Order: sequence, then structure tokens, then C-alpha cells
Amino acid sequence: MANEPEPTLLSPVAAATADEVAAYLRAHPDFLVRHPELLAVLMPPAREQGDNVVDMQQFVTERLRRELERLRDSYKSLVTVSRTNLSVQARIHAGVLALLKARSFDHFIDIVTNELAGMVRADVVTLCIEAGNDVLPHAVKAGVYVLQPGAIDEMIGAGREVALHDDVAGDPRLFGPAAGLVRSQALVRLNISRDGPGGVLAIGSRRRNFFSPKQGTELLTFLARTVEHSIRILLDLPPRPSGG
Repeated sequence: MANEPEPTLLSPVAAATADEVAAYLRAHPDFLVRHPELLAVLMPPAREQGDNVVDMQQFVTERLRRELERLRDSYKSLVTVSRTNLSVQARIHAGVLALLKARSFDHFIDIVTNELAGMVRADVVTLCIEAGNDVLPHAVKAGVYVLQPGAIDEMIGAGREVALHDDVAGDPRLFGPAAGLVRSQALVRLNISRDGPGGVLAIGSRRRNFFSPKQGTELLTFLARTVEHSIRILLDLPPRPSGG
């Protein structure tokens, strides 16, 4: 009844009889489908009890087998992802250490454009500066490209720091003569100096899906912050914009 009080732990509750439980289950044949967790605690009938008895033991065993296969596949996938992440992390750390060893700006540019790609298992790495016709004297070097104002927001997206593309045609503005081999890329915004132009660390690979929009970007951002720091130190530039 609507006004009947809800039973509490102290209220006497009549136990359902076996016949009542059986009647309820007959009226709700999908009960175990809706409550599969009960299969773990119910005692299924043995197979030798006759053809008229539903083989619950086989049902439970099959369900547990499928669950075990699912867990095994999930475990293998987790191990693969973990190993990949550790490998990527180790390569990025090796690249960062190499950048920090640069003895001059020329040496730094050589590391970025010639050595860094191999360290991160990509095919080409470049630095791009958004300066238009007002080219910085230090930016006129092999592997360093000058972009027109507004190009960075166009390529990465206004307000975004990283853009990952899994299937692209390489842009000559970013990769110069190597653009033809680029099929996936990572573009990371560089905020080098308070008064200087914006920049991009561009990493390209000939392999599609080497970079993917679903990937995490923390390690790439860490690499870009190291690039910014090294350039500021080597060129004695003021700090990057606050909060950037």
C-alpha cells in the first residue's frame, strides 16, 4: 500500500519461500541477464541431473571464459600502451638532454634540425618563426623557416598549443624540401620571448598515424618548453609572456 512504511533493519521481514522465489523467476525469465553478478554466487546444477534441467554450469563457465578473454585482451592492450609510452618518454628525454648540451645557437639549431628527428623516431624536425618580411637575423639558417603573420593560428588553431595530424600532406611552409615525405605531423606552439614573434616546433613523419589527435601532448609540450628555454638562454632574450 502507498502509506505502508518502508522496512528497516529492525523491522521484521517475512522470508520468501522457495515456491515464491521460483514463481518470481518464472515471471521474470531475464532476471539473471539483468543481474549477472548473481551467477558468481549461485550454485548451478550439475550436468548429470537430466535433460530437463537447464545447464547453468555451462552457461556460467562460458560467461566466465568470455570475461577472462576480455580481461586478457585488456591486459595485453594496457601492456602495449605502457611500453609505448615509456619508449616515447625515453626518446623525448634523450632529445631534451641533447638540446640542453648545445654550446651555441648554431649548435642548437643543428641539434634540432639534424639530430632531434632521429631521437624521436620522426623524419624531419624544423623551427618556424612567424615574422613575415621582418626576419630575425638569427632565424636565417637551414631548417628554420619564416611564416607570415597569422599562419600559426591557421595551422594549430587560435588559442591552442598543440595540433596533431594523423594523415596530411606535408606543408612546404613548415618542412621545406622535406614536405613531400610528411604524412603525419605534430605542431607545437613556441612562445619564446615577451617581445619576440611566435614560433612552431614542427615534427613530421613519413608514417601515417605516427601522430594522432588521440595522443597525449604532455611530452611534446615539455620538449617545446625546453626549446623555448634554450633559445632564450643562447640568444639572451627576455622571458616568455607571463602565464604562457
